[in-house]
Amino acid sequence: MKRVSLLVALFVSLLAAPAVAAGPSPGAPGIGDPLFPGLGNGGYDVQHYDVAVRYGAAFTDPVEGNVTILARATQALSRLNLDFAGRSVGAVVVNGAPAQWRREGSELVITPRRAIKHGALFVVTVAKFVAVPTVPSDDPASTGLFIHPSGTATAPQPDLARYFLPSNDHPRDKASFDFRFDVPEGRTAVANGVPLAKWTSRGRTHSVFVQRQPMATELIQMAVGDYDVTYDGFHDGVFRRDVTARPLTAEYLPLLEPTDSQLDWMRARAGRYPFDLYGALVVDGGLGFALETQTLSLMDKFWYADLGKDTWDATLLHELAHEWYGNSVSPYAWSDLWLNEGHASWYEFTWAEEFDALEEDTTGYPDEQGYATVVELMKAVYAHGDEWRAESGPVAAPSSADELFAFQRYHGGALVLYALRQKVGADAFARIERAYPERFRNRSVTTDDFIALAAEISGRRDVIPFLREWLYGTKTPPMPGHPDWTVNDPATQRTATLPNPRAHK
Repeated sequence: MKRVSLLVALFVSLLAAPAVAAGPSPGAPGIGDPLFPGLGNGGYDVQHYDVAVRYGAAFTDPVEGNVTILARATQALSRLNLDFAGRSVGAVVVNGAPAQWRREGSELVITPRRAIKHGALFVVTVAKFVAVPTVPSDDPASTGLFIHPSGTATAPQPDLARYFLPSNDHPRDKASFDFRFDVPEGRTAVANGVPLAKWTSRGRTHSVFVQRQPMATELIQMAVGDYDVTYDGFHDGVFRRDVTARPLTAEYLPLLEPTDSQLDWMRARAGRYPFDLYGALVVDGGLGFALETQTLSLMDKFWYADLGKDTWDATLLHELAHEWYGNSVSPYAWSDLWLNEGHASWYEFTWAEEFDALEEDTTGYPDEQGYATVVELMKAVYAHGDEWRAESGPVAAPSSADELFAFQRYHGGALVLYALRQKVGADAFARIERAYPERFRNRSVTTDDFIALAAEISGRRDVIPFLREWLYGTKTPPMPGHPDWTVNDPATQRTATLPNPRAHK
């Protein structure tokens, strides 16, 4: 009996013993996004980027830089990847020691001299990397680091930061940033975040910016050129800065005046502004889109020159709304994009209705007539529900990366929010909308996180199956309060040839 009890005791002790830590292994070359399998990387979580870049005399000159990345290992790492599709890399150092590295397509594969322990903080420096500015064209990659008549700027969404910066290029891995510019004297550099320092020496101007709240790489703004920077002081605690290409300043700086009142309007609905400063960067880029680069929204002049002031003002509001919905709270996977675009579109439409701009501003919507009210617009969007689900997938389940920026994520996402408001009532909906950016501030969240929050705040468990049907179903559900609303037959109504709403990133 004694021998048996000893064996049993040994067996029990082995079961209770802590598992032996796994040995070092390579981090995954993708973060696990179904729409972009190669984007992002596994095995670590970036805490901070220190980006130092040097620009040449001509806007077309290659940009050379060093980036130092502070990260925490989420596994024991024998090897790790960064995303980089730029021209070249000079050297890589990990924890102060030169590391082996190689290029595999858009991956920079790094083997440190010593393995990195699970949970350890580590530092990677990629030295003398080179990126090349490009003229915007039909090639989607051409707008990552792009040239316009007055300089260069960046528009990285969704996967273009890798063209100009070695990084973990996915919104699931957000980090704080420092930006350090070295540019020819007479040129102006601007970036996300607060301007910290500026000086000129030996014909070169140096500038430093700090983005202290976490930011996704898709929201980076690094602009160098002939720009005017206008500081407007503080508006209710938010530092105001606008940047305009110098030839556009006289005409376009006054067009940014609605920003202060729009900040007030959004804060009344979404809560406190989540960053230190805000403004817009206006260029003549021929981009065909605007983009919510964090704290400094990118605006192309065509929104006013070609489409008029109502559309310009509504677009300003759309990009501002993203500071809460998309920037402070980011998508965990790109299929969660509707959380960004559905919310920004919803606030754009409701703001436009309130300020009599909705009829003129339907943001590329397929029906040619305007709409006097949001309800009329939502009814028209509802009619396209089944065809859009057939063409580009359900709202929260894009059928492919090519369909990511389809109308379904914008107008269809706004329609889901309208349906939720109809379901729970205006007061509960307002509480959900304020709770969402507050609860998940500085995080990357899933569609299911939003669904759970909506059920919690409204106090209604039936919101869970309701929203899941609206977001993942292949057929458009009935609209609460509007039993007469009908959908078009997908077999006879097609929208594939209509313009893509990617113009409102």
